[in-house]
Amino acid sequence: MKIAVFHNLPSGGAKRALYGYINYLSQNDHEVDVFVPSTANEEFLPLKDVANSVKTVPVEKTFKGSFYSTFKYVSPLIKSISLWDLERAQKKIAESINSGDYDVVFSEQDQYTMTPFFLKYVIPPTVYYCPQPPRNEAILETISQRKKQQNPLKRLIFNYTDKKDLKIDEHNISFAKHILTNSYFTRESILRVYGLNSFVSYLGIDTNLFQPLDIPEENFVLSIGSCRPSKGYDFIIRSLALIEPEIRPKMIIVSNFSLPEWKLYLEQLASELKVDLEILDLIDDENLVLLYNQAKLVLYTPYMEPFGLVPLESMSCGTPVVAVKEGGVRETVIHNKTGLHTERDEKIFAEATARLLSKDLERYKMSKNSIKTIENFWTLQHAGDRLLWHLNRVLDREMGKY
Repeated sequence: MKIAVFHNLPSGGAKRALYGYINYLSQNDHEVDVFVPSTANEEFLPLKDVANSVKTVPVEKTFKGSFYSTFKYVSPLIKSISLWDLERAQKKIAESINSGDYDVVFSEQDQYTMTPFFLKYVIPPTVYYCPQPPRNEAILETISQRKKQQNPLKRLIFNYTDKKDLKIDEHNISFAKHILTNSYFTRESILRVYGLNSFVSYLGIDTNLFQPLDIPEENFVLSIGSCRPSKGYDFIIRSLALIEPEIRPKMIIVSNFSLPEWKLYLEQLASELKVDLEILDLIDDENLVLLYNQAKLVLYTPYMEPFGLVPLESMSCGTPVVAVKEGGVRETVIHNKTGLHTERDEKIFAEATARLLSKDLERYKMSKNSIKTIENFWTLQHAGDRLLWHLNRVLDREMGKY
C-alpha cells in the first residue's frame, strides 16, 4: 500500500504515536511518504528515520496573510502565525498528494487549528485521526484556579480566540469522511461536539523503549505532561499535603512545555503546603524511562484527558498508576490490577496514594500485571495492526465492497 501522511504536530505524545505508526507501516512493506508544513516539529522523533520520504512545505510569512488572517481567522499577533499562510501551505501539500498515486492518506491533527485545513483540499481516500475535539480550556482553567492568575483583558482575548478557533475547527472537520480516534471516551465526545461518527483505534507503546530496568525504587512519585492548569498538578500537590509528613513522597513533574506563571504558582503552592516538588523540563527519553522505573507510583490527574499515553508508558515500565477516573484513563488503567481509580477528591486521592506507597507487595503485583497487560494489548504491533485494519476497511468502503 502506498500511503501519504500529513501532520502539523508539536513534540509530545501525538508525535510519538505517529512515529510508531509510520515505523510499523514501513516495516510491514508499505511505502509511506510524509508531508509537513515547516511549522511541524520534525526535530523530536524525526520521521525521516522511519518513512520513505519527508517533504516540508514552507509556511511563508506574507503581509497579505497577516492582514487577511486578522479579519478572517485570528491575528498573527495573538496566534504567532498567519493562519491564511498556513492554509496556503497545506493546500500545496494536498495538491502534491493529489498528483501522486497514493492509495490512502492518513492525516493527524493540527497544533494551530485542531482539524487541519488540509482536509478541505485532499482528494484520495483520507483517514483523519482526531485525538480530541476542542475542550473548553476556560472551564478547565477555572476549575484549577488559574483564573485568579490572569487579568481581565488577557481573559477577554483568550475567549475571543477560542471562539474563532472553534469555528475554524468545525468548518474543517466537515470535510472529514473517515475519522479514527483514541478511546471510546473521545468517540463519544466527537459525536457530542461534531455530530460525526468515528472508530476507535487504540494507540500503543514502544516496549523496546519503555521497559522495566530492574532497578531499586526511590521515594518519589512522578507525573508527566505539559505544565498547564488542565493537567491537574495543583490537585496532586494538595493531595500529597494530606499525607503524613514522615511518609509523604517527593513529587517530580516532567514537562515538555511550561507556562511560566503556572509553574511559579505550583512551586509556591508546594512550598506553602510543604510538599517537596521538582519540575524538570524537556528531558531525554533515556532519563524519562529511568524516572518511570525509579518512581514508586505515577500520579495522573488531568481534567477529561481524551486518552493519555503516560499511564501506558508507566505500566510498560512496571510502575502502577493512581489516576482520577475521568476520560480515557478508565480504558487503560485497570482498577485494583494495574493501579487505582479514584474520585477527584484530595482526601480520597491521598488515601489511595498512601495505601499503595505503604504496601510493597501490592505494588509488586500491580507492576507484574501492568507489564503483562501492555504485552497483551498495548504494544506498537497491536496498535499498528489496528490502524492497518482501519485503513483497509476505508479502502474497501471507498471501492464499494460494502
